[in-house]
Amino acid sequence: MQTSISRMLSIITTILVGAIGLFLFFGGAQLLLLGGSWFYIAAGGVFLAVAATGLKTPRLALRIYAGLLLFATLWSLLEVGFDIWGLEVRLLTLIAVGAWLLLPWVWRLSNSWLSDKREVLGAMGVSVAALVVSCFTSYSINGSVPSDRMAPQGQPDTGSPEMSAADWQAYGRTVGGDRYSPLDQITTKNVSHLKRAWITRTGDTQQMGEGTVAGPDQGHEFNLELTPIKVDNTLYMCTPHSQVIAMDAATGKIKWKFDPHPAEADLAKNVYLACRGVSYYRIPDEIQTGCRARIYSPVADVRMVALDAETGKPCDDFGDHGFISLRQYLGHVPHGFHFVTSPPLVAKNRVITGGWVFDNQANFEPSGAVRAFDATTGEIAWVWDAGHNPETFKPGPDDVLTRDTPNGWGVYTADTNLGLVYVPTGNAPPDNWGGSRRPFDDATSSATIALDIETGERRWTYQTVHHDLWDMDIPSGPSMVDLPDSSGQMVPALVQSTKRGEFFVLDRRTGVPVPGYPVEERAVPTAGVAPDDRISPTQPFPAAMPSLTPPDLKETDMWGATLLDQMVCRIQFRQSAYDGQFTPPHVGKTTIVYPAFYGIVDWQGITIDPQRKIMLANASYLPFRIKLDHRRTLEDPGVLPKWNGNGEEPAAKGDALSVSPDYGTPYIAYTNPWLNPLQIPCKGPVWGTLTAIDLVTKKIVWQHPVGTTRDTGPFRTHTNLPLPTGMYNIGGNIVTKGGVVFMGATADDYLRAFDLKTGEVIWSDRLPAGGQATPMSYEVNGKQYVLIAAGGHGGLATRSGDYIIAYALDGQQGAEAH
Repeated sequence: MQTSISRMLSIITTILVGAIGLFLFFGGAQLLLLGGSWFYIAAGGVFLAVAATGLKTPRLALRIYAGLLLFATLWSLLEVGFDIWGLEVRLLTLIAVGAWLLLPWVWRLSNSWLSDKREVLGAMGVSVAALVVSCFTSYSINGSVPSDRMAPQGQPDTGSPEMSAADWQAYGRTVGGDRYSPLDQITTKNVSHLKRAWITRTGDTQQMGEGTVAGPDQGHEFNLELTPIKVDNTLYMCTPHSQVIAMDAATGKIKWKFDPHPAEADLAKNVYLACRGVSYYRIPDEIQTGCRARIYSPVADVRMVALDAETGKPCDDFGDHGFISLRQYLGHVPHGFHFVTSPPLVAKNRVITGGWVFDNQANFEPSGAVRAFDATTGEIAWVWDAGHNPETFKPGPDDVLTRDTPNGWGVYTADTNLGLVYVPTGNAPPDNWGGSRRPFDDATSSATIALDIETGERRWTYQTVHHDLWDMDIPSGPSMVDLPDSSGQMVPALVQSTKRGEFFVLDRRTGVPVPGYPVEERAVPTAGVAPDDRISPTQPFPAAMPSLTPPDLKETDMWGATLLDQMVCRIQFRQSAYDGQFTPPHVGKTTIVYPAFYGIVDWQGITIDPQRKIMLANASYLPFRIKLDHRRTLEDPGVLPKWNGNGEEPAAKGDALSVSPDYGTPYIAYTNPWLNPLQIPCKGPVWGTLTAIDLVTKKIVWQHPVGTTRDTGPFRTHTNLPLPTGMYNIGGNIVTKGGVVFMGATADDYLRAFDLKTGEVIWSDRLPAGGQATPMSYEVNGKQYVLIAAGGHGGLATRSGDYIIAYALDGQQGAEAH
């Protein structure tokens, strides 16, 4: 019986080893022909030799395999050194096969297991030792904020110094967008005593069908990207289906809820179901109104609503009984082609908003113009339209704003003392081909635009990407901070984060780089651009500020779950067009884009401690691949219907369902995150970091991987080993006067607290759903709270929910803090 089992296992082993050998040999041959590593074809040949000799001369087979394992360990160390993630993907597959060969019933030779298997056992010992040693390597930049800088500097909050320290009245606490709380009851010494004070469910959950029946939200990203605001004793927030809710800040009890009932036709077509927040404004006393304290919130069917902050009822004197339509002046807007996910900027009796435009659908999409409305009446006050002459004007009832201009979809910020609102813009659609862009499109895309809040006049423009072909739109308004220039003079500055992971430090009065924070134009790749497009030969790079932009990819960076799918990634790397950052999208050939449009730093922006002059940024690292193809390849067979913009966009079929149609252009585009056939990233860890940058010395203080793989299992499950890879994150961080940084965002569903001085994790709490939102902090009745929305994110596939969770110190610690 034992002999029969041994024979069967030996045959299975031969087949398994032979199959691996064939896969590695032929894949390795393809890789070698593409100019890649020779190791895989050699390893495949060795596997085939092991399989060929295993049944008849098993001792030889085992010795050959032991030699392969030793050689692979040496090769791996030469390629990546003692990098645990680099060694893991190269060696674990071989170690696993070696472990199988160590089974006493596989290729038995004698009654002495040790005598039969000692070569394989010794080789595995060497490989495992290399892995163990690599576990002690660090991916962190260790450092600490100097003690004299940790003490508050006594400088005013540049965003809104008149606001009560207890409040959080805008998305970034102030319209200056620094995300800094001047509260210090919670400190690094007592944060370990932070407990849940209350938890409230909004009742707005993802509407999915039971079993295999598709629900109304099927196929949409349902994202609770919300940061509530807090005014006096009340929290105000919105939900993915546009409900607006007021809660008691001390208890979480719902005071009122308003449902604007967005039109089903819009909800059915909107790609994203998200609302990042609402805005608060008190109408000046000299203006007559019965609705003075107001909450303004976007509605998914392209409307804006103004609600009485006390009652939740629409303000009757605003627009049409509390509502204004954001479709007006945009001409024909197909459902799903325009909606607002970010709170409007409200200041100086102006409600200022742009909106999201459906990327990569056409080059005749709705206008990206910025619109300002009277905060009391809802009447249009001005429009900034880059394609109109003059570009700032008050449109008449029949005016249609210039179609397909760059849009600003993120959170706007402002300096109310200067009277300026700062608009972060994207590029004119479609994102990856710019042959039909007009001069005003190129002049205002991927830029920070400073507009006069009251008049809409453009004061200055600063562009971070020229002729953007990579969707490197600026996703978040800049953060305000006063900084010393090269001569030591304090300058009213702003820091603009970008998807590239670069940070531009500008004088917020003029848009000129602050002296001491220069920007250089550097040459970038230009080969391979579409013949009917153009490309800028240079791009701007901040020369003095630290960058979170990753190094250009190399073949040795390729990753996977096993040696086999890693080889596939290496083949794809060699097959793709890639000359580093800013490689232009090619026609007919896949192009690697890294950094990609999901950003190194996305819509969450950055956090600035205006007292200590420390900037905090959480970053993600995931390459994408783009391929432009001639549209006739799908239009001629009818897979992609033709469309000229009239009526609703026609439904695509089959292969065209995941294609960017780019109507009106010569091309279609295939755009996807770069994952291998096992849906494993082709670029290995680290995938997420949190970094502190000293804005005065212009150096990284510390940087650490943040997040684990706990909730990113195979096939989009939420079970895995909590490997410390750093994790993809969407959502921001905040910092407090108490020296504590709070951040959710990561795909492993935790809220974490970090010591501002060192970046060390000093507290965490497991969330019931994904925390892809920016936290906030406030005070009620002498108690400091930290709050986060935990509702998940469709793009990251985190657990969905409807939770608002507030934390505070337990009673004893809270009393001692006072």
